Amino acid sequence: MNPDRAVGILLFLLAVGYGLEALGLEAEYLADPLGPKAFPLLLAAVLLGLSLLMVAFPGPGAWPGFPAWARQGVALLSFVVYAYALVPLGFVLASSLEVGLLARLLGAGWAKGLAAGFAFALALYLTFVFGLGIPLPLGAWWPG
Repeated sequence: MNPDRAVGILLFLLAVGYGLEALGLEAEYLADPLGPKAFPLLLAAVLLGLSLLMVAFPGPGAWPGFPAWARQGVALLSFVVYAYALVPLGFVLASSLEVGLLARLLGAGWAKGLAAGFAFALALYLTFVFGLGIPLPLGAWWPG
């Protein structure tokens, strides 16, 4: 089976499940005029459409070899480690390391990956904390 079709089928099933879960969302108070279902349903619809495109028009690809699977496994493991490291390390440090590692897995050097990760994490931190008023963890190592 073509890998694009296989992934398209899996994404289709994910979109259907996500959409069904979104239909069950209810707000206990009126938070916004569209309600809590609007954005998840929009995401499910977009994913559904794109997954159908992958099934209908697959690329001429072949299944990747072991090095690609290994990089994907390391990336998946890094997301799990990131989730556990977020509070103790803080958003900026944990996100910098995560983006740096992902950039390295995609072929960038360590210095460029970590620099890009720091810039990305700092920009997101400032946007969330000062722009949106959403607090993010600073980490146990940060004074105060």
